[in-house]
Parts: sequence; structure tokens; C-alpha cells
Amino acid sequence: MTNDQPQTVAILGAGAWGTVLANLASANGHRVHLWSRGGSDSLEAVLQDAQIILSAISMKGVANVVTQVKSFDIAPQTIFVTATKGLDPQTTLTPSQIWQTAFPHHAVVVLSGPNLSQEIQQELPAATVVASSVPTAAEFVQQVFSSSRFRVYTNPDPVGVELGGTLKNVIAIASGVCDGLHLGTNAKAGLVTRGLTEMVRIGKFWGAKPETFYGLSGLGDLLATCNSPLSRNYQVGYQLAGGKTLAEILAHLPGTAEGVNTCRVLLQKARQQNIPVPITEQVYRLLEGEVTPQRALDELMLRDIKPEYN
Repeated sequence: MTNDQPQTVAILGAGAWGTVLANLASANGHRVHLWSRGGSDSLEAVLQDAQIILSAISMKGVANVVTQVKSFDIAPQTIFVTATKGLDPQTTLTPSQIWQTAFPHHAVVVLSGPNLSQEIQQELPAATVVASSVPTAAEFVQQVFSSSRFRVYTNPDPVGVELGGTLKNVIAIASGVCDGLHLGTNAKAGLVTRGLTEMVRIGKFWGAKPETFYGLSGLGDLLATCNSPLSRNYQVGYQLAGGKTLAEILAHLPGTAEGVNTCRVLLQKARQQNIPVPITEQVYRLLEGEVTPQRALDELMLRDIKPEYN
């Protein structure tokens, strides 16, 4: 499969992220078909002759859409790309694991990075990562989406790249709380750094390479999401610190804050495997209304003292 001619790209999910990715591929001269549940085009028509099928739907819709796609005749050389950041609440699987289970003989590529869709839509420069166990598939997707404003890197660790983008959403909620309580730069730096340590700890259990979390899809995405009011997860934390209830916040939030669901699934998994995740634990308790933002902070600060790398 070569990439020196226009490719057909099917993008599932016409939200902000799906639309931005569609525009990037289209600007590179590729034929792009965008599908959404409420759209006029059928899923089968959109998938017709697609060399790349990219999923940018929210986590709650992934399993259902995978089942629908599986009912169609998909060419063996078609590459699946997942750009969803989350964990399935029923199975605790990542999006790529759901796609790969349904299509075991197809290449699956994870696309993730510090990519606030609003900034990319404004054509501000950004970088991302595409990762796959099939290097040629990652390189093919890299070519389709790379541009002078959107730099795409490849990576051989799809699990780490996917988890980086998923786990940082929980830390972003905590970061929003930190800013909402006006705790200062020192507190924020400490929180984000320890949050990264937590992400690495969980990632190692899942089989990810620790160094992946220090790249664009881990540290890069963490910095972007923890420092921008454009981040929905950051907004959840910030508004919780301001005294709003989670139900109030989610009712007025444009799009999905994946960190809310991720936090619940992640804590369940961490408790099963006895993985210490103190920040995730306090974010969960805050989301459930069990503690106030100030109480969550106090409990983190008053934990037993310990070595840093432990």
C-alpha cells in the first residue's frame, strides 16, 4: 500500500476532534467521508472502499459502532485508526483493544497527543503520535495526516500511547481543581509530576513502556490538558472547585469529559491489582461527592512520607 496518491479515509464521529482530523486529511488531498449517528449517510456507504477507517467517537459509543462495522465486508488491507481516549466501563478494555479483538487480522493504529481540537482548527501548530504493532501501518497513517501545521510522529508502543492519552484526563481533573482553589504554581507542578508517576505505574502493569509516557502522548498531552481551559476534563475540576455539582457541570459541558468515566474504571482496575493511585483515588471520591476539593487536597498532602522513586 503506497501513499503517493489520494486515499479514501472514513472518519467515524463528527464531533470537534473527528471534524478536525477530517479537515487535516482533506487538506492533504485525500477523499474523506465523515459519519455520525445523526447524519444522512449510512455507515456502510461511508466505509465503502476506505483505506483508513478512523474512529473519533466517544468511549461510550465505541463497542456499538465496532459491532456495526463488523457486519460489513471490510477489505483485509484496511487500516483502523482509533483517536478515542477512554476505557470501556464493562470490560476495562482500551478502544484499540476493542477494535483489534473485532478485527484480529487488521492493522490497528492509535492516534494520540497534545491535541486540543480548537487550536488545531485555528491552524495553530501541533504534534501527535501514531502507534501500532505494524510499523508500516503507522507510517501510512503518518503520511495521510502530516502537514506543516500538524507534525505526526510514529511509535512502536500502541498500549503506552493510548494509555497516555487516557490516563492524563484523570490528572487534568485534579489540575483543574488545583487552579480552581488557587493553590499556586508549586502545587500544580507537584500534582502534575506525581500524576505522571501514577500514569507510568499503571502503564507498566498494562504492558506499556515507561519511556512512552515521557513523550508527546504522555507528558505532552498531560501538559496541554492540565493547563488549558479548553480542556473539558480541566473544566470539570475547575468548576468542582468553584462549588458546582458534577451533574450541573456535565449538563452544560460541550462534548464529553472522558476523564470522569476513565477515573471510575481505572480505580476499579487499580484496586483489583493493588496498584497505588492516590491522585486517582481522590479524584474518584471528589466526583462521587464523598469529599470536598479541600479535603481531597489535605488527604494527598498528609499521606505517609516516602522516597520519590517508589
